[in-house]
Amino acid sequence: MASKGGEKPSDRRAGKRRDRNQRVGKRIPELGYYLIVTDTKETEKNYFEGLRDSIPAELKDRLVIKVEKAKTAELVRRAMELADAESQYRIPWIVFDRDQVKDFDEIIRMAEKNSIYAGWSNPCFEIWMYAYFGEMPAIRESYICCDRFAERFEKVTGRKYLKKDRDIYRKLVQYGDEEKAIQTAKRCYKKCIENGKVKPSEMWPASMVQDLVEEIQRKAMAYH
Repeated sequence: MASKGGEKPSDRRAGKRRDRNQRVGKRIPELGYYLIVTDTKETEKNYFEGLRDSIPAELKDRLVIKVEKAKTAELVRRAMELADAESQYRIPWIVFDRDQVKDFDEIIRMAEKNSIYAGWSNPCFEIWMYAYFGEMPAIRESYICCDRFAERFEKVTGRKYLKKDRDIYRKLVQYGDEEKAIQTAKRCYKKCIENGKVKPSEMWPASMVQDLVEEIQRKAMAYH
């Protein structure tokens, strides 16, 4: 999917943000200020706050991750409002699932049109977390995905999976493999493309959350 001006989302992820923001004269911290807007109050929020808390203490004031909540239909608008609220440079992302969202593709299109990055998952966020354990099974329905992930999580960790678990990120890293999760998700996305699936709503299992996680970890490691 190409955005305004023919720029592809993959091109923007490759590092063209800096040029765009230099042109508008915004101050750019060394690592960045990530603004993540999600439509859930539990799983995704807990995951990214766990990722934020895992960053070395000496980097936390240079690589800032702020997690906000909004209704699904208002994700793009809310991300734009929050990103424009301060002069400080921000890297805005929305994170949400296909699940039963009727305007899934349109929300992603609108995000990209407004230079907001979409960390979507299909069918649900659990499919991305599944990748920490080495696979992303072909599951179409979110409730089935959640149930099967819960079974897998308990088998691997010996603990029950709870959406409200504020320690979910640490457990995934402890019992799983984040680098392999990123590569697994990339392979699944590539396979969807190769199979002729061009709309995110048609891509399952698939996720784009790995791009956000990989970018944050790459920056943290480079300055650690």
